Amino acid sequence: MEQGANAMSKLRFRISISLDGFVAGPHQSLQEPLGVGGEQLHEWVVQLEAWRRPHGLDGGVVNESTAVMEDELADIGATIMGRNMFGGGPGPWDDTNPWNGWWGRNPPFRHPVFVLTHHARDPLMMEGGTSFTFVTEGIESALGQARRAAGGKDVALAGGANAAQQYLKAGLVDEMQLHLAPILLGGGERLFDGVNTLHSLALVKTIAAPDVTHLKFARK
Repeated sequence: MEQGANAMSKLRFRISISLDGFVAGPHQSLQEPLGVGGEQLHEWVVQLEAWRRPHGLDGGVVNESTAVMEDELADIGATIMGRNMFGGGPGPWDDTNPWNGWWGRNPPFRHPVFVLTHHARDPLMMEGGTSFTFVTEGIESALGQARRAAGGKDVALAGGANAAQQYLKAGLVDEMQLHLAPILLGGGERLFDGVNTLHSLALVKTIAAPDVTHLKFARK
């Protein structure tokens, strides 16, 4: 068990989900990474000033979701994500035309990001303080590295579905925030496939906002 500041660091999972339980639509591809209809899951957030500002975009609205987004971004020192969320397709990395993520040269994270993958790759340093470390030793290794890198701050679990399922099944998630979008996708990646227990995560807050309902779960 990790000691000191790292032992207090929480793993905080957040994701947008449809009414029928999908976090991505069917037929995902490099052209449509969220699948058919999947972009609708995030319509509530891309209009927010609190989301646009870290992405270098002007304008945006302020509503009931603003405090939720600001809370999500607060006190995060590292992020974990799966290979699908980082992108680049399955299989070994392409050395001749390397995939460096969806976010350009200056990603919005601005802290260390740990990518779960079966294929080794050297760390990737980006502008603005973001780095990507590719972890082949599994979810606990990624969490340990992320907690050390976070320096006492919390760790964000960003998804996608497969990475989230692994951490949920292992009982390693300390907080879970579901952004429930009022849409049906009818297929794609379902978040809770194979997850049979929430390991004492209980609903602690519900916030109704335009185009979304926020459901926050925390350990009892």
